[in-house]
Amino acid sequence: MTLVEHYDTETTENTRLLRSPHGRLEFRRTQELVRRAISAPGQRILDVGGATGAHARWLAADGHSVHAVDPVAGHVAEAAEIEGVTAEVGDARALTWPDNSADVVLLMGPLYHLTEPGDRAQALAEARRVLRPGGMVFAAAISRYLSVMETGTNGRLTEQLTPSVEAVLDTGRYDGHVGFVAAHFHTADELRGELETAGLSEISVYGVEGPAWPALDVAGIGGFDARVDAALRCARLVEQDPLLINASAHFLAVAVNQPIRPANPRP
Repeated sequence: MTLVEHYDTETTENTRLLRSPHGRLEFRRTQELVRRAISAPGQRILDVGGATGAHARWLAADGHSVHAVDPVAGHVAEAAEIEGVTAEVGDARALTWPDNSADVVLLMGPLYHLTEPGDRAQALAEARRVLRPGGMVFAAAISRYLSVMETGTNGRLTEQLTPSVEAVLDTGRYDGHVGFVAAHFHTADELRGELETAGLSEISVYGVEGPAWPALDVAGIGGFDARVDAALRCARLVEQDPLLINASAHFLAVAVNQPIRPANPRP
């Protein structure tokens, strides 16, 4: 099943960040990390892979100008209904915006949906192209340890499932064994390396949910409110800890498009 076919039949994308405890934690932490980095109001934000506008909605409410791009026409139609948001059908690897035209680019889905390294490199190159000098990119990725932590905690890590879990740990290639479509799962270092290769600077990679997210899922929605504050504190304490960052379900990389300085002329 292709990505577009999956999302044409998956009708709950607009509630993905609300329907599970770890999704709610991811949403809160993503807002926190993005707002921490974007201090100036009125930014021109290109939300690439923006789906139905989960992030575009609160960014527009914060006073930013948001344009969403997504390959799924149904997602684009929903995002375009949000006040302060425009949207178009498009591809992260071939953006329609001109060079140096965005203050901020969000890549909240493309880097895990693009399973080939060359496609991810092209998406990052396009993000850098449309960014103004000094603009910022936010790139999300799924941790390749998500599957082993999720299935090991919820009791689904059977002998039959173990080879698939081992494969994603070894290669990052995820085959859909706990739901979702085939995807690429990163390590924190791999994500940083891809942004460095793209020529981005001042790269910071954060663990979004921290290591407490599987316990929230086991406790269920009913136990979320009682546990979320502790989980948030836990995530903040180890958000860049090299020994625990990969225990998050997702990463968020923040980087800057530094202007290219011309070489000093020969005397």
